[in-house]
Amino acid sequence: MINQVDIFKALANESRIQILEWLKNPEAHFSPQEGIDIGEVGVCVSQVTAKMNMDQSTTSQYLSILHRVGLINATRIGKWTYYKRNEEAINQVGLYLRKGE
Repeated sequence: MINQVDIFKALANESRIQILEWLKNPEAHFSPQEGIDIGEVGVCVSQVTAKMNMDQSTTSQYLSILHRVGLINATRIGKWTYYKRNEEAINQVGLYLRKGE
């Protein structure tokens, strides 16, 4: 089970937060991918890499961190991996933060 500290460590990076923001509405931030509904399946690593203007290894590491703590889901189709926000997990983080109100 992932604890809150790990989630907040993952969110302690501006680029990872930016990825989550882009994945909230992928159609507005990424180009369509042939044969893939990016809103339903997710966005390919290469598209995130291009938008981040970073090397692929850094982008893959950021996506891996977000995936490991459950904030995004990964779907493998052929040789490609697509990433999508895990809205349920993100809502749980929001609920956790609101508990202190």
